[in-house]
Amino acid sequence: MNVRKLTGGLAAALAVTFSLVGGQAVAASAADADSAAAARVVTYDASGSAEFRSAVDRGAAIWNESVGAVELRPVATGQRANIRVLADNGWPRAITTSLGNGTAYIGRQAVDEGHNTIRISSHELGHILGLPDRKPGPCSSLMSGASAGTTCTNPYPNAAEKAEVERYFGGAFTSGTQTRAIAAVPLGALVVD
Repeated sequence: MNVRKLTGGLAAALAVTFSLVGGQAVAASAADADSAAAARVVTYDASGSAEFRSAVDRGAAIWNESVGAVELRPVATGQRANIRVLADNGWPRAITTSLGNGTAYIGRQAVDEGHNTIRISSHELGHILGLPDRKPGPCSSLMSGASAGTTCTNPYPNAAEKAEVERYFGGAFTSGTQTRAIAAVPLGALVVD
């Protein structure tokens, strides 16, 4: 069940129940619990991704469809982005500075070899979201990257990859209480794919 929907329903039910019995302070606490379950927003700037712009936007949309604890949004004008996405002639890679922050490169070398641009984009964004490479690996694993071969066009994270990102950004219900904790993720190193 979707945690956001569950906490939203619980918050609404508690608000109605406690407002009927005069528990306005408790109703406010229920609303706070609902907002705590909201996704952490991570912005990205794909203005430097050249011909890969639509692939980057699709990769972000795939993550948004796949997980609820984090939402990737294009950066607003004048705002500083958490993630910069750039195109270059090298191999795709990501440099993470912290969870949800860094630079992803959509390298033309992999594209020229026949790798799928949306898979590359989704994979590199996965690194910024805390996921390591898992090579060699099957096509069903997004983080297997190029080791799955050029025929692999799967841009979707598998269940384990989704769960890992959910853990890093969201937490889960524990004893009836919403907890939010970002796990210690080894970041800050260059990830070369």
